[in-house]
Amino acid sequence: MDLGIAGRTALVCGASKGLGYGCAEALVREGVNVVIVARGAEALEAAAKKLAEAAGPGGPFVKHVAADITTEAGRAAVFALGHDFDIVVTNAGGPPPGDFRNWNREAWIKAVDANMLTPIELIKATVDGMAKRGFGRIVNITSSSVKSPIDILGLSNGARSGLTGFVAGVARTAIAAQGVTINNLLPGSFDTDRLKGTMAGTAQKTGQDFDTVWEARKKNIPARRFGTPAEFGAICAFLCSMQAGYMTGQNVLADGGAYPGTY
Repeated sequence: MDLGIAGRTALVCGASKGLGYGCAEALVREGVNVVIVARGAEALEAAAKKLAEAAGPGGPFVKHVAADITTEAGRAAVFALGHDFDIVVTNAGGPPPGDFRNWNREAWIKAVDANMLTPIELIKATVDGMAKRGFGRIVNITSSSVKSPIDILGLSNGARSGLTGFVAGVARTAIAAQGVTINNLLPGSFDTDRLKGTMAGTAQKTGQDFDTVWEARKKNIPARRFGTPAEFGAICAFLCSMQAGYMTGQNVLADGGAYPGTY
């Protein structure tokens, strides 16, 4: 299927590895120019090189900015390249797992800054330009914990739920009639460093070894496996497509069937 977005330009955050990289790669393969951003310069440069290889000679451009997108300075560095992005994929590393009794105000503010306010700032900086040009796709990578909270991820549960509520409102404003969609993409268990870190936290909390926790988690997923960043990226690319123009304000869950609810 031709997604109809070749030649568009995308900003993809947290794209040096994992789910962010999966999204960037899927977009590049659809002919989309990408600007990728992440904090680690070395890993980001390696990711940009791989994406450029995927783009091939004469393909879309790949640019990278080593910056912390959760800071004003980081966003300024990205927008120094311009604000005219057709596609924005927001993504920031989730806050650490733990017991809410041990989190102070600083921990909560940091989580909200990264996983709620940063996406809002990116939306604010780009959405009006998208509306003026008559096309825009914003995809926020959030978490399955928005629908099915995870006890040790309270910081993420709270901050990402705040973003979800914000998007539910803004996606249904006048921009919806101007060709701009805003959706949230909720990953369940994908084989990433983030999942490994969460599983390590669970192992420590329960006194089990890591492999036992890892395999038990798989068994609780109807698909009996973890997802891949490439699969996640393909869903993201579809949400950015012309064909998805009638989908907005939605929470798209990708979890191998793990969520037990009907709705």
